[in-house]
Amino acid sequence: MSKRLDENIGTVDYDGLIVTNEPVADVVTVTLAASQGVLARGTVITGAAGGELSAAAAALVATNAVYILADETDTGTGTAVTATAYRTGHFARNKLSTDGSYTLVAADEEIMRNAGILLSDALDY
Repeated sequence: MSKRLDENIGTVDYDGLIVTNEPVADVVTVTLAASQGVLARGTVITGAAGGELSAAAAALVATNAVYILADETDTGTGTAVTATAYRTGHFARNKLSTDGSYTLVAADEEIMRNAGILLSDALDY
């Protein structure tokens, strides 16, 4: 069976996570700690540099690495999981999430800004 070359294979929907392309959204691979469940795209993840990262559950620490999860990732396995995350970029504040028990505050945003992650208010349209 042959495939038509002019058919649509799939589509990409804009979810509003990335506000603009400056600074560039730099994508890297990270290791997530196991047993956190399914982490959504846009989850703020943090931990010791080079170690296993977890969804932000408390105030961010300036000496820890901080990233924004690029894709929904299931960490429910018994071992650490490799995922893709943004190291830098310009993101919509209202599209970010944590582990569900913590809300980001201005001090967290300052730590992210120092790491190259900018946040802005963005309207859905």
